Amino acid sequence: MRLWSASLALVLAPALALAAGCATSAPAPHDHGSPPAPVTGPVGLSREAAIVAADGAEIGRAVLTEGPRGVLIRLNLNAGALTPGWHGVHFHQIGTCADSGAGFTASGPHVRHLPAGVHGLLNAEGPDAGDLPSLYAPAAGAFGFEAFSTFVTLAPAPVGERMALADADGAALVIHANADDQTTQPIGGAGPRVACAAFSASAG
Repeated sequence: MRLWSASLALVLAPALALAAGCATSAPAPHDHGSPPAPVTGPVGLSREAAIVAADGAEIGRAVLTEGPRGVLIRLNLNAGALTPGWHGVHFHQIGTCADSGAGFTASGPHVRHLPAGVHGLLNAEGPDAGDLPSLYAPAAGAFGFEAFSTFVTLAPAPVGERMALADADGAALVIHANADDQTTQPIGGAGPRVACAAFSASAG
């Protein structure tokens, strides 16, 4: 009986050692890790401004809302606010629409990455921080537009690579007369500025 027990122990010992070796040499499950935490600005902050036409009349409202990774843009426009068709939309560097009769030129050039970017969401060397998709105005009825930009923030200073809309001189959201082809310079052929919403550094 003792001999049998000893023989069984000799048979089991190598098997147990092999099992232990397999257990220690088995690769650990691949750990992809957690996604990187977003570099955030003032998440949840919302800013609202009137959209004014070239004659200074209010034609709608623009609302910007900060998210974890960018800014949501929502425009609500009155019936007949714009000519039917596509219109380029961009963020410009200065938060004023006071010179409506002069074509909103006081709002300055596009908000740009530093060093200055190249215009166009479809441009291999772009885009500018101020670039947005075009909006479509119908022939009749009120209409809206919504887009999300990962290039800007409502913070008063840049957040990561996102440019600040609420810096010392604010920013303006400008609507152009024509569609933006998202490729050519300097504004994708979008034409004159026909509507504007001003966002100052301190007030919506």
